[in-house]
Amino acid sequence: MIIKNAEVFGEDNQFSVRDVCTAGGFFTAAPDETSENAETLDAGGLYLIPGLTDIHFHGCMGHDFCEGTEEAIQILADYELAHGVTQICPATMTFDEETLTKIAAAARAHKSGHGADLVGMNMEGPFISSAKKGAQNGKFIRHPDIGMFRRLNKASGGLFKLCDIAPEEEGAMEFIDALKDETVISIAHTAADYDTAKEAMAHGAHHVTHLYNAMTGMTHRAPGVVGAAADDSITQAEIICDGIHIHPAVVRNTFKMFTDDRMILISDSMEATGLKDGEYELGGQPVTVVGNRATLHDGTIAGSATCLFDCLRTAVKKMGIPLASAIKCAAVNPAKSIGIFDTCGSITPGKKANFLLLDKDLNLVAVYKDGTLI
Repeated sequence: MIIKNAEVFGEDNQFSVRDVCTAGGFFTAAPDETSENAETLDAGGLYLIPGLTDIHFHGCMGHDFCEGTEEAIQILADYELAHGVTQICPATMTFDEETLTKIAAAARAHKSGHGADLVGMNMEGPFISSAKKGAQNGKFIRHPDIGMFRRLNKASGGLFKLCDIAPEEEGAMEFIDALKDETVISIAHTAADYDTAKEAMAHGAHHVTHLYNAMTGMTHRAPGVVGAAADDSITQAEIICDGIHIHPAVVRNTFKMFTDDRMILISDSMEATGLKDGEYELGGQPVTVVGNRATLHDGTIAGSATCLFDCLRTAVKKMGIPLASAIKCAAVNPAKSIGIFDTCGSITPGKKANFLLLDKDLNLVAVYKDGTLI
């Protein structure tokens, strides 16, 4: 296929009008002149961008990744792909090892075909702080455990691309030392102060989960995890731009502190995403959803009810983030963060032809996976 006249988002993070060619499910440098079925698509007036990668979400359409079933995984994969997310790295919640092993085994058994590609898993619990547990189940919280992580990662077939920890907890620094080359260690659900967070980064934890949420705040005398992450030139930070979790002014100023080189848009979506308001669950706990707001019954924010593509739109249209920056943070940076940028995340010959067409109002016009229109 040859796509003509689109404004294409390039590896220089700029738009240019150029032809994009695909063959056999991959981007190519030139059209396949030998093909008798070559298709030409005029995409004039549209943006062509890489498919998005969500490295932190829990569920949608009434299902949660932690159900640990093929049915749930496929429903998630189908919904995400239909909404512009071509690669998924869903997150677990805080459970016991037996439950997490079941989830890991289900993910390992899943074969990506139709639906978004399952490219990894994100272990959000159980190595977190009770003081900042958020919507996680405190019953199953435990100190960072190297052996437990390795057992779970083995059960998953090596799919755990990220693992969250609270660095102030007993054994955290040893955990980082042992596992920093086996997974991305992310600071999360933590009461750590600036100095403890900086120590964790010095040991090799260079990722922060849903910045500002479930962690110490940033003030002029106590900069906390946010200040430590901003100071560390290689630490990447996830941010939820659903219009609920973080004020638009804070989002804008965070982009100024970190630049779009280090920000990663995530949805943190839960099972209510794609459905009407009502009562749902997250990690076995009841959640009430009204609009985009999902809360436990005590009022604690419990993930989002917004897909990643809608977060990208919100960042641009309601928060003042430049379109190129938002795309970079939803398609390029997440793919780089979990080590899959060699196969996806940009419109580059040799990579999978996973891409989106958007109109100028940022409506999703078409989704292509492996060069095929979904």
